[in-house]
Parts: sequence; structure tokens; C-alpha cells
Amino acid sequence: METSANNKTISRNKLLGVAGVGWMFDAMDVGILSFVIAALAADWGLNSSQMGWIGSINSIGMAVGALVFGVFADKVGRKTIFIWTLVIFSVASGLSALTTTFVAFLILRFFVGMGLGGELPVASTLVSESVEAKERGRVVVLLESFWAAGWLIAAVISYFVIPADFWPIEGWRVALLLTAIPAFYALYIRLHLPDSPQFTARPEAKKRSILQNMAGIWEKKYAKATIMLWILWFVVVFSYYGMFLWLPSVMVNKGFSLISSFGYVLIMTLAQLPGYFSAAWFIEKLGRKFVLVTYLLGTAGSALVFGNAETIEVLLISGILLSFFNLGAWGALYAYTPEQYPLIIRGTGSGMAAAVGRVGGIFGPLLVGSLLTAGYDFGLIFMIFCISIVIGVIAVIFLGKETMQTELE
Repeated sequence: METSANNKTISRNKLLGVAGVGWMFDAMDVGILSFVIAALAADWGLNSSQMGWIGSINSIGMAVGALVFGVFADKVGRKTIFIWTLVIFSVASGLSALTTTFVAFLILRFFVGMGLGGELPVASTLVSESVEAKERGRVVVLLESFWAAGWLIAAVISYFVIPADFWPIEGWRVALLLTAIPAFYALYIRLHLPDSPQFTARPEAKKRSILQNMAGIWEKKYAKATIMLWILWFVVVFSYYGMFLWLPSVMVNKGFSLISSFGYVLIMTLAQLPGYFSAAWFIEKLGRKFVLVTYLLGTAGSALVFGNAETIEVLLISGILLSFFNLGAWGALYAYTPEQYPLIIRGTGSGMAAAVGRVGGIFGPLLVGSLLTAGYDFGLIFMIFCISIVIGVIAVIFLGKETMQTELE
């Protein structure tokens, strides 16, 4: 019995490590992008609207990727899709370092977004189906914690590489080239990652049509969960990308140099780890709804203070709390989403919810860019994000069901 338990632990930890490193590379790419936007603004003379479009085109690609790859994960398997999404975003990200025009950069960022958007819900679905109910939520949140590690790597690379002089190559190009590394990792993952045991045990799931699966999430039994998830995903992604892609630019706008801003954002990013770990502990003790509601309200309050901060002390403390609560909520969201659907439509349901969320990610950065261009300050902008998060909290309270330690259908 003890040997069997040890084997399960090894298998779970191996799955978490292999999937988590892929997740970490995704985060590294998104994190570097937030710093690259600030560098490109200075290098290419971009205005606020153009800066907003870089983040938004990424989210357009993520919306398409989440929908397409989520649907196909229910047809061909979780592992195959996980590998292909890693390759797509890695290669496109590396190529984006070679661009010389704004339009070419946007096109490649679309394909980067497709890979990212498809990989995240598929990976969380794969892990959810591979661990026991009593620890499923905690393991998925720990998977999400690799996002913080990726952001930390991105912040370190951006701090040392982007401002450095690699003449005749700009620092931001070198940083983006480093994001192509996951393409090689994808080859390793093909040999070492098992597919979902639930999916492989149900070969009849592949016989259902894509349209059947897409219609399935609106059956009476699942419609309420679908509405709740779509609202929740939209407001969380809308606020996250609206706020976090602009963090370095907010710091510069408030009078700090680009290099100093990298350092402060690095400190704020460190706060993501205790956010994840605390959420991972609470999610199997107090439930998914408790973690989502508590951490989202903490995010809303922190965002309000951050947007109106006038001193470096207030800016730093509120930024740390913003990272702590927001990323803890993200972990709970990824744990909660696959639990709403049965096996045959789990990839489709998770992917479509994430796709709706990415639509929010399109509007978030664009909203910030357009409002700044129109002369509005960050206080008002962050108030909008605060209100949107509260709407998501209301959706969870009234439409969500508790899924803690329940067996997946």
C-alpha cells in the first residue's frame, strides 16, 4: 500500500513538474511582453494606443487559440494539443525578435497568443483529470504557481537584458529570442508526459462531433455554470491584462525610470508566490468559492489603491497586494473551471470559457491606451477594473456551485 501511494505521489509530482515548466515558459513570454512594450515605446516611438494594441493582439490570438485548441483537446487528446501549443507560441515568439515593423510584430504576437491561449486551459484540464479529488484543487493551483516563476524569470531577463547594450541588436530583441527555448522543451515533453487517464479510458469521447460538444455546455445541467464562468473569465482577464501589461508603464508615468520600474515590478512579482501557495492551502480547506470571492475582493481593493498611489511606499505595498490576491484568484479559477463539466465536454467548456476571457484581454489594454490618450489618469482607469472584478464576485456567489473534493464526472 505504501509503495502504491509513493508511486502515485511520484506520478503526480512528475506530471506537475512537466506541465508546470511548460506553464512557466508561457508566463515568461507574457511577462517579457509587458516590459518589451515599454521598451518598444521608446525605441519605435509608439503612442499609447499602439502600445495597447500589442497587448490586445496577443489576447485576440489567445481567444482564438483557447477556442480552437480547447475544442480539439476533446477530439485528439490533451497531450497532443499541449505539445503543439507549446511549439506554436515558442517559434512565433522567437521570430518576433527579428521584426523591423510594428505590423509584422503584431502578426507574430497573434500566433504567440494562439499558442498561449490554447495551452493554459488544456494543461489545467489534463492535470485535473490526472489527480485524486482530495488534492485536485491544490495541485492545479500549484500548477498555476509556475506562472509566478515564469514572471520572475521574465523580470530578471528584462531588468538585466532589455536596458543593456548589445549593439547592433537591441536588448528587447535578445529578451524575445530567449523565449524561443520552450520549442526545444516541447520535444522533451512528448517523451515524458502521459495523457489524461480519464480521456484515454473513454475512446468513445472522440466520436462526438465538435458541434455536439459546443452545444453540450449549454445543456440545462451546465448552462448556469457556463454563464458564471464566462462572466468570471471575462472580468478576470480584462482586469489582469489591463493592469499587469501596463505595470512598467504606470511606474514610468509616475516618475520612475524604466530600469527602476523593472526592479519594483520584480519585487511585486515575488508576492505572487505566497498568493498561490496560500490559495492552494485554502482551496482544499475552505473551498473554491471562498478563495475566488476573497482573493478577487482583495484584488479589487488593491487595484483601487494602486491606481491612486502618490508615493513609492503606497505604490509598492499596493502592488505587492495586487499581485498576491490576483494570482491567487487565477489559481482558483483554473482549478474551478474544468470541474464544471463532464469528461466529454471538459476541454471544450474550459477552452470556450477561456476564449471569452481573452476577449476581455483584448479590451483591457486597449481601454487603458485609449483613456490615457484621451487624458484620463490611472486612478479612474483602475476604478473601472475594480468595478469589473466585483461583478465577477457577484457571479460566483449567486451562480457558482462548490466543487471541493467532488469526483469529476
